[in-house]
Amino acid sequence: MIHVQGTLKARLAIWLLVMVSGLGTLLLMEAYYSTQRAAERAYDSQLEAAALTTAESVQWEGSEPVVRIPPAALQILATSHQERVFYAVLDPDGRRISANLDIPIPRAGRDKAAIEPTWLDLTQAGTRWRLHGREYDSAGWDIQDPVQIWVGHTVSGRQALAKELFDRAVIRFIAMVLLAGILMLLAMRVALKPMRQLRHQLRQRTADDTRPLNGNVPEELRETVEALDTLFTRQRESRDNLLRFTADASHQLKTPLAGLQSTSELALHSRDPDEWYRALSDVHDGAKRTSRLASQLLSLARLRHIEEADELKPLDLKTTLHDTVLEWAQREVAMNHDLGLDELPAGPAMIRGQAWALSELLGNLIDNALRYTPAGSEITLGLKASDDHIMLYIEDNGPGVEPDVRHRMFQPFERGGRQDTQGSGLGLAIVDSIAQRHEADLQVKERQPHGLRIELHFLAIRGEP
Repeated sequence: MIHVQGTLKARLAIWLLVMVSGLGTLLLMEAYYSTQRAAERAYDSQLEAAALTTAESVQWEGSEPVVRIPPAALQILATSHQERVFYAVLDPDGRRISANLDIPIPRAGRDKAAIEPTWLDLTQAGTRWRLHGREYDSAGWDIQDPVQIWVGHTVSGRQALAKELFDRAVIRFIAMVLLAGILMLLAMRVALKPMRQLRHQLRQRTADDTRPLNGNVPEELRETVEALDTLFTRQRESRDNLLRFTADASHQLKTPLAGLQSTSELALHSRDPDEWYRALSDVHDGAKRTSRLASQLLSLARLRHIEEADELKPLDLKTTLHDTVLEWAQREVAMNHDLGLDELPAGPAMIRGQAWALSELLGNLIDNALRYTPAGSEITLGLKASDDHIMLYIEDNGPGVEPDVRHRMFQPFERGGRQDTQGSGLGLAIVDSIAQRHEADLQVKERQPHGLRIELHFLAIRGEP
């Protein structure tokens, strides 16, 4: 039974969502760090420009430097985010020549600034600062000493710029995800169109339409379409077999019924009681044969068209064989034959099967042997057990069957090329159907010096009945 578990669209959407979420997380992390770096570079460039502008304003009056901070430097430091700004000019000894805030510059920072431009991140009175320092040469009338220029501002502007850039990146990302989702839905609809066409084609079919499917499908649906075509082929063959079976059954039933009608009509035109008696005897025999034929037809139809594989249960084949042979040996039809059992295995012969079906199988094998062998023939049934298999066999010393006819023996209404018996030709067809239901290997062999041997190989199971 098919159980529906979600839809293919939902599964594709979930997998795509997982992949997009994972990739989106990586992209957002990259966007976050990129915006941080962009904000750092932008504000660090401002600090470098402010330091250069401040250095150009340093003048010497005698041996004393004089610093007049130009408005351009303050404009560079003063951003739109209302940050607090800092500047300081230090002499070679680290003394402040000019400063707007009392922010101490670490000695390590001053030493490094004497060699190369330096960046410092400090926290002063609970506020984070970003400082830039570098050393410039100054020219005076009497002396020429370097000075260090330090400029800085609080990091709130950097954080605000990084947040603004990141928010824009997130908005772009969300817009792209929504657009990708819409395009994904359209793509899935287009990609799944062959499945909808196939479903529509199947729904339009009538119950008896078993032609191969016709249409263009992608490679992913090729195996499904081939499986459906194979199923249609089996259905067509099953329907054809059923029609042939019905036609053959009608023909087989028509013949004895026509005989019964002719016999009864002849008896009705006669006034002789002896003629009536002979007619009644013929009618009785014909009705008996017709009843048996109808019973075999019903058994064959039941075996071929009813699924009962789930009813297979552990049973002892030896017990079934013993009871069936004992029952048939007491029937009148077996009185002129030597019907018996070969030596059976000591232990039980356990298989999975249906008791009624196996009894039917054995009955048809015995009945077939009795009908197609002359009086006085020996008919022997037996079992041979191994670890994995149990072989059931029946053999006789009758005339046997020609090799070119054996392959047709299990077809309905096939009598092994003989017309001198009253058999219906359904016995071995029933045996074949039961063997298939029990997954048994059915083999027909020649018995030396003459006769026929039929073997069925069942899978053995362990356990007691």
